[in-house]
Amino acid sequence: MPEKKIFFNADGFRIEGLLDEQPGENAVAVTHPHPLYGGQMHNNVVKAITAAYHLKGFTTLRFNFRGVGRSEGTHGQGVGEQEDIRAALAYLHKRGKTSPDLAGYSFGAWVNALGLENFDSVNRLVMVSPPVAVLDFSFLGFSPKVQLVITGAQDEIAPPEMIRDMLPVWNPEAEFHVIPDSDHFYWRGADEITSIIRTFLDGKAVTHP
Repeated sequence: MPEKKIFFNADGFRIEGLLDEQPGENAVAVTHPHPLYGGQMHNNVVKAITAAYHLKGFTTLRFNFRGVGRSEGTHGQGVGEQEDIRAALAYLHKRGKTSPDLAGYSFGAWVNALGLENFDSVNRLVMVSPPVAVLDFSFLGFSPKVQLVITGAQDEIAPPEMIRDMLPVWNPEAEFHVIPDSDHFYWRGADEITSIIRTFLDGKAVTHP
């Protein structure tokens, strides 16, 4: 089933998304990079993440944060965007997807992590290039929900060595993958992101509390 355009409500704003609904409980909400630097749900990395989950039979929902595309409102400095995520998770819940994964790229990974303690329904967190060199991640302590982190070997915004130092705090059992010859934008490494996530999903049983 192809993705269909949907809208859901967050803080009174209409938020634009693309939903690909598949049978069963498994689902993922996918968040995009920084809105003030051109980030939106049609980003190549967002598409690569979404494709991996689609190929494994998950319902996927990617969406534009407030103020992006046809989503109403203005940039929320990471605070309003948490409400957008909460609303996306609620939208999935209403469709029977009660324990979805949450996956994000760059700014999207940061906002996902910011709200993780309050996103009770989230099963697992997948982060692609969490921007640890430019945004503060000191708030993120141990969480078993942090399951997979991916970055590029030449990513100066999400440097592998910085992430490697932080992972024992986040979750020492999380998988960590560094894609060779890729910088923050993955012009040549997006397919590898899809492959890594597909393999991760093959090896991890989905748990529904």
